Amino acid sequence: MFWKRRRTPVHIETPPMPAPRRLWTDSLGSVATRSIQIIAIVLLAGGVIWGLRVLTLVVIPVLLAMILACAFEPLMRALRSRGMGSLPATLIVLLAILIVLGAIGWLITSAVRSQWEELYTQARQGIDHLLAWAQTLPFHIDDQQIQEWIDQATGFLTSAQFGSGALAGVGVVADFITGLVLMVVVLFFFLKDGPEIWEFLRRPFTGEWHARARRAGRTTVETFGAYVRGTATVAAVDAVGIGIGLAILQVPLWPALSVLVFVLAFIPIVGAVLAGVLAALVALVANDLVTALIVVAIVVAVNQLEGNFLQPVLMGRALKLHSLVILIALTIGTLLGGIIGAILSVPLTAVAWAIVKVWDGPNTPARWARRKDVVSRA
Repeated sequence: MFWKRRRTPVHIETPPMPAPRRLWTDSLGSVATRSIQIIAIVLLAGGVIWGLRVLTLVVIPVLLAMILACAFEPLMRALRSRGMGSLPATLIVLLAILIVLGAIGWLITSAVRSQWEELYTQARQGIDHLLAWAQTLPFHIDDQQIQEWIDQATGFLTSAQFGSGALAGVGVVADFITGLVLMVVVLFFFLKDGPEIWEFLRRPFTGEWHARARRAGRTTVETFGAYVRGTATVAAVDAVGIGIGLAILQVPLWPALSVLVFVLAFIPIVGAVLAGVLAALVALVANDLVTALIVVAIVVAVNQLEGNFLQPVLMGRALKLHSLVILIALTIGTLLGGIIGAILSVPLTAVAWAIVKVWDGPNTPARWARRKDVVSRA
């Protein structure tokens, strides 16, 4: 009997069917999705910036009041710890702030008013010397052409366009007074009820976000305060050093130039350069070329002392930003807000980076901002 050998069936594995490609799940769809997200963020940022620019008359005074309140927060805390009530302590600090700001404005206006005629006469002489030097250039400048330039400038000063600009200047003065009054009022409430206001703003947050908001508020106060106090001290040293040099060289308007150095020192990098240029130009017009060069040397020496010694010691970690970041922040702030934007851009950038560094804990930055070795160990 023959037995038939049973054959085992052979299973042939069929390859898996490829997943259907959908419009938004392939690589191009991922890029498109990310692009839409970026566009939405850019539009949101543009809308916020547009709204802030429309409300400049409110935003700028509130920001200035907040920065000043942060700068004087240690003084308020010291007065309260000595048993003084919030209202008397607020009035004392507010009065001190107003006296300092008023003294700076008075120094500038009184110095310019007392020496303006002398500076105008010397400037006129300097222009005459400049025109005489222009006649010695290889190319000829016609006197008639120079007179046409002068006539054009005179015509502009007497034209309706200049008059409209003057009227616009009156509007700017009115806006300035309104903003100043608003800043004083807001500063009063920030000094008196600052902790209570921040506690009220933290109420919507719970859990980790509440702790994160607490860290952000504390970091903002510390960074703004350290920045303003350190910059003010450095600016005062710069103003005194450059002012003494200008006084010894008998440069006109040296008190006003010293105060201007103090004010411009609040604009990092650019402010010191601009103050030095203005001081050298006044020395060149009022004195001579040698005096102007000496003024430049004094400004450079004071700036080197500031950058290598005063800022690291006085400001500490209040402004740990790369110079490139500072320049970009200054450019953006100047384009959006002019001089006030240039002054506020750097401390705002410093506060934003300080908040990022405490985002996930007192000493734990946000995950995307940590170093790679820290992320790998986490």
